[in-house]
Amino acid sequence: MVYDYEKVEDLGLKGYKIIQNKDGFCFGSDAVLLSRFVKLKKGARVLDMCTGTGIIPVLLWGMCELSGIDAVEIVPEVSDMAKRTMELNSLQDKIRVHNEDLKNCKKLFGTHSFDAVTCNPPYMNAGGGLVNPKDKLAIARHEICCSLDDVVRCAKEVLKPCGKLFMVHRADRLCDVITTFRKYKIEPKRLAVVYSSEGKSANLILVEGAEGGKPQLKLEPAVFMYDKDGNYIQSLK
Repeated sequence: MVYDYEKVEDLGLKGYKIIQNKDGFCFGSDAVLLSRFVKLKKGARVLDMCTGTGIIPVLLWGMCELSGIDAVEIVPEVSDMAKRTMELNSLQDKIRVHNEDLKNCKKLFGTHSFDAVTCNPPYMNAGGGLVNPKDKLAIARHEICCSLDDVVRCAKEVLKPCGKLFMVHRADRLCDVITTFRKYKIEPKRLAVVYSSEGKSANLILVEGAEGGKPQLKLEPAVFMYDKDGNYIQSLK
């Protein structure tokens, strides 16, 4: 089912589509960038936290050979949209969407249940201005329902030994991300810095951490979203 206030967008990947709210909740380029940054072994079991409309699980399923994906979203209306997207693509048995607080993941799935966790979390910390705690977009953008610490701690609980945590975040919170990963003994292993175009300041980071990994960080080539002529170059394909 697709409601009048929603639209269906073709992802250009194996015929998959996604349901989005015309005036509100839509996925962004950060989700696409994270999906392309992720490296997974064949048959991996994945948990996507803060899944939103389910864009990252759909892209990962289209690009990787996985055993299954669980996706957690706290906002009921958004979780419902993600569930309907899975049904639209006949993926409901492969990508299971849960309307849950990510802080309940340990109780839901048990410890050491996943080979990898992905997350496009709220970027703005608790001091990032006055927001309406009931607003769906505010919940997606601000640390109202979960903090960076919550995300990494809960990922640690459900990751298998040597499991991977993949995250996209704002570039100006790089220090917060690295220190929080290390706080929970998830060692940063790969880092890519994202720029809108050459000559601009960085706006996003992509980080891979390994549960219990040894210190050694690989800095990936810079990622540019637009070429010198202003053409968008980060496609879904």
